[in-house]
Amino acid sequence: MKNLLVLFPKDWDRDELDHPRYAGRYRFFYEGFDLFTFPENARLMTFNAHRYAEKLIKKYRGRIDGVISNNEQFGALIAAVVAQRLGLPGTDPAVIIAAQHKYYARCLQQKIMPEATPRFTVFPYKLESAADVGLPFPFYVKPVKATYSVLARRVDSFAQLQNHLGFNFIETLILHKLVTPFNDMMARFTPFTIDAHHLIGEEIMSGVQVNLDGYVHNGKITILGIVDEVMYPGTQAFARFEYPSRLPADVQARMKALAEKLFAGIDYGYGFFNVELMYEPDTGRLRIIEINPRMASQIVNLYRRVDGYDPYELLFELALSNAPRVTFGAGAFGAAASFVFRRFDGREVTRVPGQAQIESVHQRYPDARLMLYLKRGASLAREMKWLGSYRYAVLNLGGASAEDLHQRYDEIRRELSFD
Repeated sequence: MKNLLVLFPKDWDRDELDHPRYAGRYRFFYEGFDLFTFPENARLMTFNAHRYAEKLIKKYRGRIDGVISNNEQFGALIAAVVAQRLGLPGTDPAVIIAAQHKYYARCLQQKIMPEATPRFTVFPYKLESAADVGLPFPFYVKPVKATYSVLARRVDSFAQLQNHLGFNFIETLILHKLVTPFNDMMARFTPFTIDAHHLIGEEIMSGVQVNLDGYVHNGKITILGIVDEVMYPGTQAFARFEYPSRLPADVQARMKALAEKLFAGIDYGYGFFNVELMYEPDTGRLRIIEINPRMASQIVNLYRRVDGYDPYELLFELALSNAPRVTFGAGAFGAAASFVFRRFDGREVTRVPGQAQIESVHQRYPDARLMLYLKRGASLAREMKWLGSYRYAVLNLGGASAEDLHQRYDEIRRELSFD
């Protein structure tokens, strides 16, 4: 039996790792806390990433065979530090930091693939005038270190940017505490001088947006697949992630070649990754939206439905320094998707399916996985302000074809009967 340390596990991780198929083969040790649930997230107020990593190194030295994390905020970076110190397989923490810091990641992309990199700039949260921005309006703004598209938005004027960045005391405190651990680690492992208390502005891109997943084992890059990212009409809010992509084969081949060149260029030598790309049908141009040095846990299970292999087994094999084996097209379904339920009016979801309804759906659709993200009060208002919409549920599902997939989704949606 192999012992694996799992840092800051996400809900999708728990759903997978609790499955009986791993019993007797892996023993999981869980560490970390939930950043989005009270009272666990109160630990954020006093969290020190360096001290936490040192504690884990002391606690698990000689006790584990590998360390994994799919958590973007703290987990992936701390896992890299722990693996390095304990002599376990992993990615260089400096590479993780460069990939997660959206400004320095853009600088690397500009050197490696300038033709695929949009114009960008970096600036602090406090601005005196539009001249301090360094990019003409309109543009897309987001924090240089964030997750779940927090504070990512199009801004058309300096006044709109200032309004977007108007925070009260609690919001300012939360933002500060969210990025302080990253800043501390960045100072220890890199020579970077622009910390995470900054924003990046990027020229607006349009077209077909996708997510490409893969992994690197001892420098060899393997592409797992390309997932279409479909937005709610007229917004930048995800409506669903659908696999396999409907893009032409030649476009997908170009995307895979781009990803291979990009991750080789940033010296990403080990582990899972995903990269979001934009394809402009009118020009044929490909551009990089962002890169993430981790597994995209919400959507990788779509590959199991369509291709037949278990992505988490690949994750474990990488953590144990073994070469994973991948199959394609051998799954039980011809298509799969992760559907995102959202509200844009800021109102609470009051009619929620009961446990009996959810169990009934699972009985009729055994592969369906439903995650609820219900919020109210200040947390709901904050999500609306920071994201522009409220994600209250996610449903992952397979289908014999794309048409069958959407028919099954419509049936389940009616049965769940959210308001």
